[in-house]
Amino acid sequence: MGDLVSRDEAYGSSMRQGCPFHDIRQKLRRVGLRPTRQRVSLGWVLFAKGDRHISAEMLHEEAVRERIPVSLATIYNTLRQFTEAGLLRELAIDGNKTYFDTASHDHHHFVVEGENRVIDIPAREIDVASLPTPPEGYEISHVDVVVRLRKIEG
Repeated sequence: MGDLVSRDEAYGSSMRQGCPFHDIRQKLRRVGLRPTRQRVSLGWVLFAKGDRHISAEMLHEEAVRERIPVSLATIYNTLRQFTEAGLLRELAIDGNKTYFDTASHDHHHFVVEGENRVIDIPAREIDVASLPTPPEGYEISHVDVVVRLRKIEG
């Protein structure tokens, strides 16, 4: 069994209350990832609060608050693995800020300038009239629309 763990081994008592622990383990197994202690712990932090947008640094801060001993490098590796497995969507904002989206449904995003905030836009509210023809040998997998917002001054 190695690094596969029970709920009691993975979490302190505060994390067990209402924790969909078995759901995280099943979710990882469904996408072909072993439910290791760190993956399950980070999966709990990521998915237990519902759909949201989170950066690696934000996840690291939350993990530290939950007393999960994990390095920032492990956070980045886990986010990459979860993204490659289809559990997260990566949102690169301005090339210097990356968020990870736990919502798997088709949707787009508002980005609030000057704040660390991303807000979902339902797919039905964006009308993409036409798309370019992809190069030979490629197909369009999905379209991500990012609408930038700024507060009205005055």
